[in-house]
Amino acid sequence: MKKEFISVFDMFKIGVGPSSSHTLGPWRAAEAFLRSIQQSHALDQVQSVRVSLFGSLAKTGKGHGTDLAVLMGLLGQDPVTCDTADLGNQIQKITAEKQLALNGRHFIPFDPTTDIEFRKTESLPFHPNGMRLKATFTEGSFTEETYFSIGGGFITKENEHNETQSVPVAVKFEIHTADDLLNYCNLSRQSISELVMGNELCLRTESEVIVGVLRIWYTMRSCMYRGCHTKGTLPGGLHVSRRAAKMNASLLKGQTYHDEVSWMQAIRSSDRDFVNTMNWISCFALAVNEENASFGRVVTAPTNGAAGVVPAVLMYYHLFGGGDREKDIIRFLLTASEIGSLFKKGSTISAAMGGCQAEIGVSSAMAAAALTECQGGDPFQVMQAAEIAMEHHLGMTCDPIGGLVQIPCIERNTMGAIKAITASQLALKSNTDLMKVTLDAVIKTMWETAQDMNSKYKETSDGGLAKQISINLPEC
Repeated sequence: MKKEFISVFDMFKIGVGPSSSHTLGPWRAAEAFLRSIQQSHALDQVQSVRVSLFGSLAKTGKGHGTDLAVLMGLLGQDPVTCDTADLGNQIQKITAEKQLALNGRHFIPFDPTTDIEFRKTESLPFHPNGMRLKATFTEGSFTEETYFSIGGGFITKENEHNETQSVPVAVKFEIHTADDLLNYCNLSRQSISELVMGNELCLRTESEVIVGVLRIWYTMRSCMYRGCHTKGTLPGGLHVSRRAAKMNASLLKGQTYHDEVSWMQAIRSSDRDFVNTMNWISCFALAVNEENASFGRVVTAPTNGAAGVVPAVLMYYHLFGGGDREKDIIRFLLTASEIGSLFKKGSTISAAMGGCQAEIGVSSAMAAAALTECQGGDPFQVMQAAEIAMEHHLGMTCDPIGGLVQIPCIERNTMGAIKAITASQLALKSNTDLMKVTLDAVIKTMWETAQDMNSKYKETSDGGLAKQISINLPEC
């Protein structure tokens, strides 16, 4: 029987910051709309395009770059390969010339200030992150489609509530709950990462999986390197100073390294006392999310707002924990992706639906599980590590000041990484027979907590820290 399968390449998507649900998702929705137009009309028949954003997309879209993302999608730019340094120039050109090149070739009149509307008082029923795109053609007809960005860069079209990235395939192991996963591990006597690889091989060759997963790692690694070597202030108007570069320089005692490999070698050779190790973990997480806040290239893990947790823990394992082989990296990311998929199937990875527990909490659970398997934990210990990590994020609100993925988002990634390592250590050292809470139970509890949580704490900037801090940000 064919059922929904969430691949490692669905959970870990290469894209552009600062938000998977508010940037990458709308970008992909605009691309999907462009493809839909081309299926029914010649592109040169399009006379105009109008975009309406609803709910959380409208309330925090400016800070998250939702309008920028939609424009880039309509331009036909790919978030995986586009020149992130040129994004500002392209948006300025559209704004100044008041025209947009659909798919990079068909010019239409377009004024972002009027043709993208932020309908802050309206929310569509299916999901808080709704957007509607309308194209009018030269003969007078039009087409209109509604999309929802449901977290982690996943999107779904109205009345077609299946994520566009999910692939209906017959896989070796049908996994929908943690109990399913544990049962398959026990029956097959395989680790979680081995089961995940078995499922991936139903879609692609082993070499394709290996190359693809390593590409994810190299993107994460490059993101950490850039973040650790870029100074200045983050964009958006909060005037947040970058800290990772200063911390990196201090930890390396002022020494500079001009490539990723020599930089990592220097870190591996540096002092490994408790304080320094903790500082490096925080530095890695800060670096990623400072890059994310600057519209840099990051990997959803499982989202952009939580993109620093998994890379920070993986880099810790790679440099300080013996995970210096490519097969260690692959094993880590395969395990992490499966834990993330369990939360997506059983709860949510969207902060607009579940608060920050759905982002930082899930990423911490993913990292804790992956580290536990890679340090010799059995499948039950792996799932206990994930449960412990999430248990101590339950109820965390999403309250970004000014709608920007900066305060408190960046620091929360450092805390999520540290909690993941602690959760792994606890799981590895505990008597599993005494464990009272299962991973399925904590996933269910997280979903119930999400449903009970007041909507103002779900990525709206109407509550929590965002309400307490009074700021006036420029329109951007």
